[in-house]
Amino acid sequence: MISDSLFLDRSYSRRSIKVVKKNTMLPKSIKIEQSLQRYWRHNIKITIALLFVWAIVGLGCGILFADFLNEFKVSGYPLGFWFAQQGAIIFFVLIILIYAVLLNALDDRHSREIQNLTERNPKV
Repeated sequence: MISDSLFLDRSYSRRSIKVVKKNTMLPKSIKIEQSLQRYWRHNIKITIALLFVWAIVGLGCGILFADFLNEFKVSGYPLGFWFAQQGAIIFFVLIILIYAVLLNALDDRHSREIQNLTERNPKV
């Protein structure tokens, strides 16, 4: 288990931390801080990408591209109408599922990384 005090140690300011090679000898608290920054950067990238997909499907397919999509039929209904009524909601639920799966994988990878950093030297 990682103690909460490990994350509350702010002896190094965020601005003074620079990206360095993995093999460089740095204090453990800086490596942990860099790991936390990588985690949040990756989390934000996932969130922005999925929000972009949601905007394209919800707004683009349901409203902006509806005239083009109405040339195609789904169960006898125009595809643009289908996206506006059901497709956007279905895609939204799928995006939530994808977000949960991606964040679980990211959390697992990040917790292993933090655990490896703290196990080598328990006194951080």
